[in-house]
Amino acid sequence: MNWINKCKLPAIKAIKYNGQPCLSLDSLWRALHASFNTALHHQVDVDILNKIGSKATFFWKLFSKKEFRQLINKCNNSSAPGHDKLMWHHLKSILKQDICLINIINIADAYINLRHWPSYFKCSSTVVIPKPNKLAYDQPKSFHPIVLLNTLGKLIEKVVAERLQFLVAKKIFIHPSQLGGLKFKSTTDAGVALTHIV
Repeated sequence: MNWINKCKLPAIKAIKYNGQPCLSLDSLWRALHASFNTALHHQVDVDILNKIGSKATFFWKLFSKKEFRQLINKCNNSSAPGHDKLMWHHLKSILKQDICLINIINIADAYINLRHWPSYFKCSSTVVIPKPNKLAYDQPKSFHPIVLLNTLGKLIEKVVAERLQFLVAKKIFIHPSQLGGLKFKSTTDAGVALTHIV
């Protein structure tokens, strides 16, 4: 693909799933779909939400230029684009113009106020690539999917996620032992917690 560096691909035999080789696109799709979507249709116990005590409500503030600028500067220019074909470096150039940034902030604020996320941002393409340094590439687990989403939608999601993480930590919505996926938490914290428990 034109957005990645060319690399020598390993020799790949026919992928096998349930002991059978996948010799058609349909059988290959079923094998990869079953391997990558193992959590699909799993039951979730929503009653756990009833056990959470009530918390003080807070109002969602309008987005700021600073929030968007800080996050877009962290985005990797070599990341693959989604359907919009908009690369991060293009969006960075666009957002240098205050009027463009203000318009995008107004759009993001409108989505929050309307409680609506457009289907355009939900469309994705999945690219399946081989995991490095595997001895054989005849199993679906030797590959992993990369989901490519609309770049502007990803930026808005990043800003929302950043703010939510701050708010849930500040309002103590997250249990202190939750370490994964949080800022300023690392494997060192997990190791210290485990050592303390032991």
